[in-house]
Amino acid sequence: MRYPGTTPVLIVGGGPVGLTLSVLLSGHGVPHLLVEAHPDTSRHPKARGVAARSMEAFRRCGLEEEVRRAGLPASQVFFYRGRSLVDPDFVRTGVAAGATEDAERTPTPGLICSQDALEAVLLRRARQLAPDGVRFATRLLSLTPRDGHVRALLEDRTTGERHTVRADWLVGCDGASSTVRTAVGIEMAGPTGLGHFLSIRFEAPLGEVVADRASASYFLTEPGRGGFLAVDNDRRWIYQYPYDPELPDIDALLGDHRALAGLVREAAGLPGLAVTVQDTMTWRMDARLAGTYRRARVLLAGDAAHVVPPTGGHGMNTGIGDADNLAWKLAAVTAGTAGEALLDTYEAERRPVARQVIDISLANSRAHAGYRIDDELLLTAAYRSTAVLPDPSAPDRPPLDPEREHPDGTPGTRLPHLRLPGPPGAGATSTLDLVGPGFTLFTVTEGADWQHQADTATAAGLPVTVHTLAPPDWARATGLPATPGGAVLVRPDGHIAWRARQPPAAEGELLAVLRQVLSAAEGMSPSVQP
Repeated sequence: MRYPGTTPVLIVGGGPVGLTLSVLLSGHGVPHLLVEAHPDTSRHPKARGVAARSMEAFRRCGLEEEVRRAGLPASQVFFYRGRSLVDPDFVRTGVAAGATEDAERTPTPGLICSQDALEAVLLRRARQLAPDGVRFATRLLSLTPRDGHVRALLEDRTTGERHTVRADWLVGCDGASSTVRTAVGIEMAGPTGLGHFLSIRFEAPLGEVVADRASASYFLTEPGRGGFLAVDNDRRWIYQYPYDPELPDIDALLGDHRALAGLVREAAGLPGLAVTVQDTMTWRMDARLAGTYRRARVLLAGDAAHVVPPTGGHGMNTGIGDADNLAWKLAAVTAGTAGEALLDTYEAERRPVARQVIDISLANSRAHAGYRIDDELLLTAAYRSTAVLPDPSAPDRPPLDPEREHPDGTPGTRLPHLRLPGPPGAGATSTLDLVGPGFTLFTVTEGADWQHQADTATAAGLPVTVHTLAPPDWARATGLPATPGGAVLVRPDGHIAWRARQPPAAEGELLAVLRQVLSAAEGMSPSVQP
């Protein structure tokens, strides 16, 4: 396959974040090129927790059921604590529930799906949607920002051939050691070396051993060390062994499969266990945040922008949220319906979320009594930027709300999930299913005023779909009285951009709001994509 000479968006990195961004950009009709230095997706499970908010993004992409099939059954999403895998005094707990039990907050609860399985699902869909746009075994050698574009030098690692690609925008999704971030001189700040771990991927017949205590993660209490991660809760496992990097014999241990198998047996409490070590990797626990997410036409996402301690399971999910936030903004800018300043709202909205996620995860890593796995934390993200028109009457909110106040439709927050009437399988079953791919306007009653406003915006190149919610669902979802007149404008990523408490006061009011949200000058019109 030939490499394109130009592309609207170049994605560097083919992990969960880069692949999610590729799928989302394809959904918005944005041509792009994704390059990944490795020849294939990860063989190691690495991150495993897929949070509810990530599953909502995958639901919009039509991937929810496929991801769920690739993960552990919901009946096994528990967390075990014991001195070994056979400790008779073990304790098993479930995922932390929200602040109240009477309100379903999402149609797509999170699950455990190991990164190797998730990447395979995402890669299949990315290649289906952009057959010529996903290139593995291709590495970025250098990038040069220019006026109005980025020049990237790529190398095909199979043939050794080099190719120059001119990209309107380049997104670094290339991990904690990001080549992209280094190339543009963006610094990271935060502590490093909070822990060092040896991750041993192995096979062993442990399914019957854990049958009465099947869990997603098995945390070992003293005198045990580290913990086990279930890949299939049968034969496929990961043992995370904490080690001191100053020990002189650690390199020798990495290559000694007999000694590694001995570590697994000792931790499991099963001296006679048949263990087949498949491979190992070492990793370091850091808590770091990039000083900025954008430099000229280069943007960062995922671990390239924030390195989150794994204590809580939020790192990969925060990166998937980055992709969800960034995709529709890149689509609007490349289509000519938004000003470039819209991309500044990406950092304004996502960096505070990452800061709080890092702080929460760091506190978890220091909690001697353990910590809760909060599947719904990222549902509470509240954005502040010029892509959100604030409601003066709304209370101030932190970027995330671990205490989870009831959703009330405040601009900047995610549109609340409400079940829609109708039989299963009949189409949209949640308010979230009505969102996207463009902007969506929710009203309380069908009427000509808001539909006329939406038609005017659509005619100007800013498509808006109108949906009506019936009382009392309207008040629950929007925080507005269940009386005619008001409306809520929702962005393609499901976050509320604007809330109107009264009927439209002027011709073109909605169009003016959209242009403000999009940082678009009057007269901007969609461009023709190649």
